[in-house]
Amino acid sequence: TAGKITKTPGGVPMAILSRLNTQGQGIMLANAHKDLKIGLDTSALKERFAAMKAGGKDPKVAMTFPGGTHDCWIRYWLAAGGVDPDKDCQTIVVPPPQMVANAKVGNMEAYCVGEPWPLQTVNQNVGYCAITTGELWKNHPEKSFALRAEFVDKYPKATAALLAAVLEAAQWCDKDGNKDEMCAILAKREWFKVPVDDILDRSKGKFDLGVRSFENKDLMQKYWRDFASYPYQSHELWFLTEDIRWGYLPATTDTKALVAKVNREDLWREAAKAIGVAAADIPTSASRGVETFFDGVKFDPANPSAYLDALKIKKLVG
Repeated sequence: TAGKITKTPGGVPMAILSRLNTQGQGIMLANAHKDLKIGLDTSALKERFAAMKAGGKDPKVAMTFPGGTHDCWIRYWLAAGGVDPDKDCQTIVVPPPQMVANAKVGNMEAYCVGEPWPLQTVNQNVGYCAITTGELWKNHPEKSFALRAEFVDKYPKATAALLAAVLEAAQWCDKDGNKDEMCAILAKREWFKVPVDDILDRSKGKFDLGVRSFENKDLMQKYWRDFASYPYQSHELWFLTEDIRWGYLPATTDTKALVAKVNREDLWREAAKAIGVAAADIPTSASRGVETFFDGVKFDPANPSAYLDALKIKKLVG
């Protein structure tokens, strides 16, 4: 909508209608860094990257889109350990299905991508998983279902029907009894075109990270449970605040006005009621309240500037 990343004159006004999922991404490291035993603490990477630079190699970390969710996670993860993603290494863009192939030939030292590519990385022994992103921020927002605002305004009935279908799909995918069928569908050549074993375990909360293994359903990708589908305005505000942190948006951006323009949680509520969602499953507020990250940093949507001021590593633009 702001037109900052796509460089579209005047932007392309969009409407966010629902969240598609929470959690379910992975931050991967090349096998060359296994000796550091990096997990949530990335501080050892600062010295490692400096040594690589001194040896004539520019360390690269990959994400899927500038200012997108994967960019946010890997930048937050690095910066929390004192690694500046704009100075200590170089960030590059790699499409998700090409992540594993690029890792095989050593094109990057680390990358953030959604499932099934993290598990495929481990299954093919191309690298290891430092964290699953729910460990970075519990129940963090991820992908969104969005339409052009022009379409929403012109075709309100079609919009309502599409949104209702997406909500029903989210409910179906989140039922434990449907996971096997869901993964079998996704593994087909029309979709991920990967072995079902690259998808199944993490969809059930089983995590083999290559260096540690555990089971935790609360860290798996969620589609409906715990209000995963609801497009909280407070989460949109965090993403915009992070985009300001890294210079994608100017510090003068009126974030509240932009959220109000793009976020259509009102349509989510209407669609939820239309498909018979119980009142208890519909959030009572557009804010999920104060969020806490793995390093103890808190984001209060009522005071985003305090969060931004407290962060040591950032790249603000006027």
